[in-house]
Amino acid sequence: MINKIKNNLIVMLMISVVIGIVVGLNVNEGIIRIILEVKHIIGQFIIFCVPLIILGFITPSITGLDSNAGKMLRSVLIIAYLSSVGAALFSMTAGYALIPKLNIISNPEGLRELPSLILALDIPQIMPVMSALILSIILGLTIVWTKSELMKKFFDEFNNIMLQVVTKMIIPVLPLFIVTTFAGLAYEGGITKQFPVFIKVIIIVLIGHFIWMAVLYAIAGLISKKNPKEVFKYYVPAYLTAVGTMSSAATLPVALESARKSPILDEEVVNFTIPICSTIHLCGSVLTEVFFVMTVSQILYGSLPSLMSMIIFVLLLGIFAIGAPGVPGGTVMASLGIITAILGFDEAGIALMLTIFALQDSFGTACNITGDGAIALMLTGMYGKDK
Repeated sequence: MINKIKNNLIVMLMISVVIGIVVGLNVNEGIIRIILEVKHIIGQFIIFCVPLIILGFITPSITGLDSNAGKMLRSVLIIAYLSSVGAALFSMTAGYALIPKLNIISNPEGLRELPSLILALDIPQIMPVMSALILSIILGLTIVWTKSELMKKFFDEFNNIMLQVVTKMIIPVLPLFIVTTFAGLAYEGGITKQFPVFIKVIIIVLIGHFIWMAVLYAIAGLISKKNPKEVFKYYVPAYLTAVGTMSSAATLPVALESARKSPILDEEVVNFTIPICSTIHLCGSVLTEVFFVMTVSQILYGSLPSLMSMIIFVLLLGIFAIGAPGVPGGTVMASLGIITAILGFDEAGIALMLTIFALQDSFGTACNITGDGAIALMLTGMYGKDK
């Protein structure tokens, strides 16, 4: 029985969440400081591996696609952008319809301050995530164009190495990472104090996530002429991991494993699409941010932003999301410039936006990750048969 539980990633993740909350609500400052140290070290290790995972999966997947590589890259960029903008427009429409009818009182104060780390052991990445992404694309395309068999074999071997890193080093430490993450949230009071403040808004956003995921998978089913259920039913572990880690980068190994289990997804399409989409496809985070900026505007400034301002914000947000880092709150951090410049938010607005976004950031990330499976299904239908 114990071995079955250990081998069931979904059960392990759920147990980790419960343990984390219980621990966080019952420990003192000294213990939580140790827990945060462990979380920091594990998080640094996972984030360190992300550029290597991108290089190890995207480059060989491009070389395996040969002449379709350029077409697939264009397709995934266009689909990811359209998905993010579509989710944002959907959220904007819901915001204009629902926010004026809600009675929301903001009270983000009263959180317990987390103790500072004694030893902040930082593990710098070999290169930033976006640099790894661009380098992978450049290397993959040039290897195809030059027909370099030596480099193709090198990256095939590197792909096997990174597979072992994912399955034998990263996935085994994820439950502990989730325990420490939720322990910190529970100790701080974000779960018990902040969540009720915006519970109505968060519930609306969560419903919006599932509606948009349903739209994506329905479109994917039409394009691929396959049953989308054979993809999203394997995504439960990835969804729960994203909820626990709040990071698309940290969830990437589980997302790859989930997509590979689907019997209808093309393996090379998966190896190309899932890593790149974890960086550029942020439909859930964008949907959330749009609804929240409208809510904050109503709370602090007494009115919703103008329609023209919101349309400009949405179109730019889809671009900014492509460059957002795959860390908690990355989408908001990448778009602070347009939040202040286009919507006119001051420091109070930025602070409140960051606070409430953090309350559900994990669910937005989970929507992003699960939506990547739909894009993989679309591209399987478009390119899987003639690669």
